[in-house]
Amino acid sequence: MVRVRFAPSPTGYLHVGNARTALFNYLFARKHNGCFLLRIEDTDRERSAVEYEKALLEDLHWLGLDWDEGPDVGGNYGPYRQSERVHLYRQLSEKLLQEGLAYRCYCTKEELQERKEKALAEKGNAGYDGRCRNLTRTQIAAYEKEGRKPVVRFLVPSETIEVNDLIRGHVVFEGETISDFVIVKSDGLPTFHFAVVVDDLLMQITHVIRGEDHLSNTPKHILLFRALKAPLPQFAHMSMTLGPDRTRLSKRHGATSIRAFKEAGYLPEAFFNYLALLGWASTEGQEIFTREELIREFSLKRCSKTAAVFDHQKLLWMNGLYMRKTPPARLLELSLPLLQAQGLLPAQPETKLLARCERLIALEQEKFKTLSDIPERIGFFLKPPVYDPELVEKYLTPAARQILSELATVLENQPEFQPALLENTVRSFCQEKNYRPALVFHPLRVAISGMTKGPGLFEMMALLGKEETLRRLGSVLRNETFRTGKDGGAGPAA
Repeated sequence: MVRVRFAPSPTGYLHVGNARTALFNYLFARKHNGCFLLRIEDTDRERSAVEYEKALLEDLHWLGLDWDEGPDVGGNYGPYRQSERVHLYRQLSEKLLQEGLAYRCYCTKEELQERKEKALAEKGNAGYDGRCRNLTRTQIAAYEKEGRKPVVRFLVPSETIEVNDLIRGHVVFEGETISDFVIVKSDGLPTFHFAVVVDDLLMQITHVIRGEDHLSNTPKHILLFRALKAPLPQFAHMSMTLGPDRTRLSKRHGATSIRAFKEAGYLPEAFFNYLALLGWASTEGQEIFTREELIREFSLKRCSKTAAVFDHQKLLWMNGLYMRKTPPARLLELSLPLLQAQGLLPAQPETKLLARCERLIALEQEKFKTLSDIPERIGFFLKPPVYDPELVEKYLTPAARQILSELATVLENQPEFQPALLENTVRSFCQEKNYRPALVFHPLRVAISGMTKGPGLFEMMALLGKEETLRRLGSVLRNETFRTGKDGGAGPAA
């Protein structure tokens, strides 16, 4: 049975590159009816935080991933936090010590640095020189009397290590280039190299799918698997995720965490789809996939060796496609926190108000690129407009307000506020008064919405309703001048 894992460290919010690794593991597991496991690597006590672990789980769930085993769902191979597995690392490190495959090293950081600098000056090997490989009991006793706390180093054999990578192909490493490396630190906690191998061994991981920055770590991991007499998993190292300038994706390229994209109003389905295309492509060059299609089509053989470029503009384009095909009811559900945060909707909006918002979203849906566009485009409907002084000067002149005053009288007698009936009434008014439609339509739109663009004018009036439409017209007509708002806009004077 295929068993894969995603093993993040809870030291910050989930990065796009790490989310991509999680997604590829998820797709591979689901494609092969295998197990997708979540493991938390939290042995970095200074940087790991419970709130970041909670955020990791939330962001993975938002992306649409679920796991079969993990710290929150349990499983037969737990615990799933490294901080709860320290006893296992100690047992296996003692085993390696007893078998002569590892040794305790008492060198201080200062001594190591001094020898490294000397080696570099002499153009020699700057790696660990094996000073503590064959310490006598007398030397060990002397070091311990000084109070030195040893680390445990793995004794690297001089042999060639070959990796048959499922993405990168055949890779060869020479053992002579690898120094004896630390597997247990002086505080008794395992290093990344040792913990990840022990966990993958005991959790029976069959495929290790991770970023290519870990390829250079793989020979060390293979040596540890062999020393522990364990079967090797198959390795697959994904290409790196870069920014448009082909440097490592970082904050200078814009948002880099899944949480930031979520807060910016991206849809999880669109993000799921876009991430899957970074470093992978279908045989037909298809770009828009459902989750089920991606699971069916995914293959490590189709993963590229070249770096994947994260293009914010392409993601925005794809998100716009998903926004247009998503049911308005779901868009309203997802945008509700944004609308409430901006004070456009109460904490417990009435069903009637939500239904009207849904209708307005449907009217504007073709123009949305992200959920963040929704408050901007329908805010005028939920809250009286704040008028831009330039629009007031151009469209709400005394002459225009006189026309609107005449129209308001007509609208007061309008029995039904339906789009077709409203359009017929306003156009008839223009013909009767011999007004060009533009002289009526533009001031009317600005008066009731504060904008020159938006949904169809008569659809908008119907959604606002007769009472609110006339109230806004009246507010404009009762004021000869407009005050400047705090934000630089203008609203009717009190």
